[in-house]
Parts: sequence; C-alpha cells; structure tokens
Amino acid sequence: MGEWEDELQRFRKLTLSCWYLTGATGTGKSKIGLKLARRLDAEIISLDSMAVYKEMDIGTAKLAPEERQGIPHHLIDVMDPSENYSLARYVQEAADKIAAIHLRNKNVLFVGGTPLYLKALLRGIFDGPAADPDFREALLKKVQGHPPERLHGFLQKIDPVSAKKLHPNDVKRIVRALEVYEKTGKPISEFQKQFEIGTPSEKCNVYVLQMPREEIYTRINKRVDRMIYDGFLDEVKMLAVRKLGIGDSARQALGYKELFDYLDGKSTYSQAVEYIKQNTRNFAKKQETWFRGLCECRFIPADKPVFEGVDDEDDPFEMPPPVHLVHSGSDEE
Repeated sequence: MGEWEDELQRFRKLTLSCWYLTGATGTGKSKIGLKLARRLDAEIISLDSMAVYKEMDIGTAKLAPEERQGIPHHLIDVMDPSENYSLARYVQEAADKIAAIHLRNKNVLFVGGTPLYLKALLRGIFDGPAADPDFREALLKKVQGHPPERLHGFLQKIDPVSAKKLHPNDVKRIVRALEVYEKTGKPISEFQKQFEIGTPSEKCNVYVLQMPREEIYTRINKRVDRMIYDGFLDEVKMLAVRKLGIGDSARQALGYKELFDYLDGKSTYSQAVEYIKQNTRNFAKKQETWFRGLCECRFIPADKPVFEGVDDEDDPFEMPPPVHLVHSGSDEE
C-alpha cells in the first residue's frame, strides 16, 4: 500500500469515529442536533458550506450563540464573506477540529446539510501533487496551434477512463490529469476510484433525517417567510455595501443570490422571495438524491428519530413544529 493509501486509511479512521446528523433543508437538524450532542457528550462541527461566513446569519439559519445551549460549535463564522472557501480547506480544518475535540475526551457530531462536504469527510478527497507551472507551460506549448483533440489524445493513451469523462475542450482538467500522471506514474482515475468506495452503514454513525417531500416543501416555504420577517433583505443590503466586498462563493449562496439579483434590478422583491423558495425546494430534492447515493447513510424519520445506542431518556427526539407568521416581512417591490 502506497503513502497516499495509508494517509487515506488514517483519515477515514478519524472521520468514521464521528457522528453525523444530516438531511434536506427544513428537516430540523439544528434542534435535534443539540439534543443528540448532549446525549453523546459531543461538540458540534458545522456541516454547512455557507455557515463558515461571518455576517451571513439569517440566510444560513445559524443558531445564535445563546441558542447553542452551551455546546461548542465549530467552523461557524470563521471566514470573511470576501474570501472563497474550498472543499479541501474544509476537510483539513474539520480533521484538525476532530483531533482537538478527541483530546478533550469528547465525541464529535457533525450537523448540517452540505452533501459534498459529507462525502468528502466520509471518503476523503484526492488533492494530488502540487501544480507544476513548468510542466503545464511545456505541455501547452507542445499542442499550440493544434485542435483540443490533440491534448485529449495524450490523455486517451495514458488514462482512457478519464478521457472518456472529459470533453476535449476541458483543457484545465485534461492538463491536471496529465500532470498527475507525470508526477505519480498513475492515472488520476485510479486515485479517484478509491474515493468512490464507501463503508457499510452499519459501521458508521451517519443519520439522515427524512420526512415526506411535501412536508419538507411546506417547512421550507415557512422557513423562508421567517427569514424575510427576521430581516434577511437588510442582511443582504449590508453585505452589498461592505468595504471588503463579497466573494463569488458567498454571493452565490442560496437565498443571497436571489436577493442580490433583486438589488441589482434583475427581479422584483416578491419574485426574489418566490425564487428563494423554489430554488431551496429544488436543492432539498438534490440533497435527498445525494444522500441516497452514499451507502454510509442510515435514514430515520425526522419527527421521531432513533439513534442506535442512544437512549432518548425522558426527552424524546421530536422535531418542533414550524413557526406560523402573521406578517411575511417587507412589502418592498
């Protein structure tokens, strides 16, 4: 077994020692997560790609510090919205947090709904060797004046699996695949294949909250109404005038993008709110598809979840009802 395979095994041993609570948007992860953390004597690490950003509170549905019931939460409010945050950085910082929490003799509970982050934690990611500018420059000079198919042909010879997946015009990924082969002597598809192999669910503590889709959609609509009522538009307006600006990652976040489009005159306010609801419902559907594709997941009912080996004591894991609003917020157009 090579060095990177050893490293992958160490990483999986670390992350599979943790507990995970996930599910589609609107299934009540945050509140149930607090109860589960108390039972497990755990600290919580956010599993939300947008919760890392400061000043983005309402649209990411963060629990306020006073709502966290004294349970430490990590990887929340660690980035300025002007910065972009990568999957690789999240995985590294999460691994560091796990190790630190274990040193405190506490369990680790991930709570959130970003499927790509979940998969990366459970299976790892392949960073590969560092970029080599000299190799890339020489390679591109070699194919200068030729059609993209020439570069794609090089990949076809050494890694037909990757070549089949990549379009000849996808120069950036083709160059990276050739670079990995040059540096390691192995096709990139061989490395990536390792990260498609999961762990049986009975060997993991990965729980996905489930409820009927129509109920999820109803809860999402009410949740968006609550965000609007709580001042979501004002939050986005403040982000829009920041001296440091706002980066692409934060600007494209669900809910924020639609309100930025409204501020840019691309829609009316009422249209923007409806777009948020529609896009969030679509995202919830995609989340469910992602989770079904991970063999590590155990699916449990959101209204009365049961966690193997965790006693519900006198305080059952029951989801609170959605909040009903009398007023749905601003009337701006």
